[in-house]
Amino acid sequence: MAASVPEPVQSFIDTVNAHDEDGFLDAFTRDGFVDDWGRIFTGRDEIKAWSDKEFIGATGVLTPDEVAEQGSAITVIGDWASTWANGRSSFTFQVDGDKITSMTIREG
Repeated sequence: MAASVPEPVQSFIDTVNAHDEDGFLDAFTRDGFVDDWGRIFTGRDEIKAWSDKEFIGATGVLTPDEVAEQGSAITVIGDWASTWANGRSSFTFQVDGDKITSMTIREG
């Protein structure tokens, strides 16, 4: 059974799994960032350049197994499968309303 993921993260995961680049980029706040194992990508242009190769462009799919909420942080641990990288991963999202302010990726 899949983990129950709160909004706006569930919609974000659905967008990622559909490989919807515009929806993925639109999910972040203007100053949102991705922290991919310590590599930081801030703003739409940097996130897009990273994603074109390693995330949406790699046709990634996230299958959540575990979810934890702490304040505005939502952590999703699950299987990440793409043409770039594969394996159990942890995605911690900071959210502000219906937008994502950050996504931090680490080993799950």
